[in-house]
Amino acid sequence: MKDINYLKANGVDIDKSLELFGDIETYNETIGEFLHGITDKLNKLNNYKAAGDMSQYSIYAHSLKSDAKYFGFTTLADISYEHELKSKANDYYYVTNNFQKLTDEVEKTKLIVEQYMSDEPVQVVATAEAPIPKAEVYDKQTILVVDDSNIVRNFVKRIFSEKYGVGTAEDGQEAIDLLEANKDNDNIICILLDLNMPKVNGFKVLDYMKENNLFTKCPTSIISGDSSKETIDRAFTYGIVDMLGKPFNADDVKRVVEKNIYYKEMNQ
Repeated sequence: MKDINYLKANGVDIDKSLELFGDIETYNETIGEFLHGITDKLNKLNNYKAAGDMSQYSIYAHSLKSDAKYFGFTTLADISYEHELKSKANDYYYVTNNFQKLTDEVEKTKLIVEQYMSDEPVQVVATAEAPIPKAEVYDKQTILVVDDSNIVRNFVKRIFSEKYGVGTAEDGQEAIDLLEANKDNDNIICILLDLNMPKVNGFKVLDYMKENNLFTKCPTSIISGDSSKETIDRAFTYGIVDMLGKPFNADDVKRVVEKNIYYKEMNQ
């Protein structure tokens, strides 16, 4: 199908989404990842709800909100945002009593996406836990994107992969491992770092970089959906170059990356 009028008729803010993706071809290339991602995130949310772990629950609710907003599914983004706020407040009662509403909206979103892509059916399959790979040592100038959203990671790859290497990390620990693996070279020219991630968050990465005096060697800018004054003020207590709020478009990312690279060149 791939008819954007179908998306609009189902309440998808496709015009706003295309401000991020730039064109419908990129949107279409990426929406399969979105479909897989929301299925996986809902499963994780359900698991953390069952375990009563509201801290991890809030992180995945935030990620689901961001992905839904990128692709124009504003109702899902709004519901996910409420779950993010309530879980951050440790309101387990709200989460459990409204989880079905979130589930229903995810299922509705999946049906819309599947119908939109009906000429290219997408199979979402469960995968076994993969072994943790050894951190990569980069052999050329590389932009490191640290974000739990594969949408963001792949978006940045599409922008820069022809000019630079683009490394990725899904959480803070992976980022720290990559920084450690590349401590003897000067190939990380820019880090784009999310703050709100599972396992090890972005502030832990900033702490590691501060302890190891890495902000000049690996210029870092924050990419985050948390625009609260407290978060911004805290982030700028570190030696970061800039802070970019989500959602952002290709021009926004290019500007921040160029600023980071210029900062590195001026401090060499």
